[in-house]
Amino acid sequence: MTTPAGSGSGFGSVSWWGLSPAVDLQAESPPVDPDLQADTEHGTPDLSVLLLGSTDGRHLLRTLARAALWPQRRFQFYVLENNLEAVARHMLIFSLALEDPEKMGLQEKSETFLEMWGNALLRPPVAAFVRAQADRLAHLVPEPDRLAEQLPWLNLGALKFRERDALEAVFRFWAGGEKGPEAFPMSRLWDSRLRHYLGSRYDARRGVSDWDLHMKLHDRGARVIHTREFRRWRDTGVAFELRDSSAYHVPNRTLASGRLLSHVRRGERIAARGYWGDIATGPFVAFGIEADDESLLRTSNGQPVKTAGEITLHNVTEVFREITAWWRPRAAQGDPEQVRGDGDGSPEPAGPALESFTVHFLSLGSAQTLHHKSCYKGRFQLLYVACGMVHLLSPELGACVAPGGRLIVELAQYLVDLRQEQLQGFSTKVGELAQTAGFAPHPGAKPSETLARFYKAGDSGSGCMDLTVEPGTPPP
Repeated sequence: MTTPAGSGSGFGSVSWWGLSPAVDLQAESPPVDPDLQADTEHGTPDLSVLLLGSTDGRHLLRTLARAALWPQRRFQFYVLENNLEAVARHMLIFSLALEDPEKMGLQEKSETFLEMWGNALLRPPVAAFVRAQADRLAHLVPEPDRLAEQLPWLNLGALKFRERDALEAVFRFWAGGEKGPEAFPMSRLWDSRLRHYLGSRYDARRGVSDWDLHMKLHDRGARVIHTREFRRWRDTGVAFELRDSSAYHVPNRTLASGRLLSHVRRGERIAARGYWGDIATGPFVAFGIEADDESLLRTSNGQPVKTAGEITLHNVTEVFREITAWWRPRAAQGDPEQVRGDGDGSPEPAGPALESFTVHFLSLGSAQTLHHKSCYKGRFQLLYVACGMVHLLSPELGACVAPGGRLIVELAQYLVDLRQEQLQGFSTKVGELAQTAGFAPHPGAKPSETLARFYKAGDSGSGCMDLTVEPGTPPP
């Protein structure tokens, strides 16, 4: 039911983007002893990371982009989401990030990512790219051999057969399996969510938007979000307007998800497809409020000179540039012959990047049973938990982290529906859950209002952990 003051649930029941800036997971991990972690076959130490609710792959992309700054490692990313649409978006985002630069230039790739990831409405060329990639993935998911051949970085082996079937159905819907705009009328669904959220404040939605931005997001550290771009996103769902506004009219089907609703007359629960995501904060936090280039964050007369959209585009472009150079190292050094395929001329990544990382998607709802499998017990050097998955933090999950491993938990700093005392209560609750799971506050961590950092006490003197080293700084 919609209350006169609105529902107060602006974040929704499905998360499409994160509420914390992208971090380099390698910088958050403990130093790994090469003698203990080196793989006997490849001679390269592994870094195994378990991520609960990472939603948009921003931490993985940032980690791969910064990989060249660290000693070589093979990344094993284990991703656990609470819906298959998020898994599908991960696959789509990585397919875009690893797209051959000869087929798609850096600027086009970055702009496509921004629109596909953060906009409710797409331009026709971006919508065509989504349909083509979704059709390709829909054919690959049911064929493990072809999937392993064409996407060697992807592992769906832990998904159940019914989850694979459902994942294929998601891609087929994205590819246009149900024709016409009425299959997913995004503008109407967005407005419906907004009316339900604001209630009687709907007619004053511009004032509500300005209040949430200036009195909440700006006060909490996201001052670069501009009033104009935030209003536009609140009204239409278009966060990144890189062309004329009239060009955005195709519904973004990657933001669709299913939900069980109670039928008013019959009283039974029916499945409904709609938009159940965030309409309060927006996708600006993930890449748009921090930057390595400090000039992007400077102010003039007390106002930021760059908007969150401009900073997001710059950061995403740099991430894709660095990933391309790292993923295709020989091509980047001017030796294109090293990256050509044999027969059909299709390029293949060369050098050490071929087996540099794997993304493993775990079965939905398996967080509390992972410790039953010996392959996961004590396996991970780092555990990341999003704020929407904090309730899964338990001793059983903690058993999957190796002694000396780290835990980082996303806080609810940018949830505009929460008051200050609720934010403090959430942080306190996170600390209690982490302690119960076997972790202690990290004494060397930088103070942060967006991430809480913990470590798991080691019971051996292997030297796998050095608490004097602050996370976040690569070695010289």
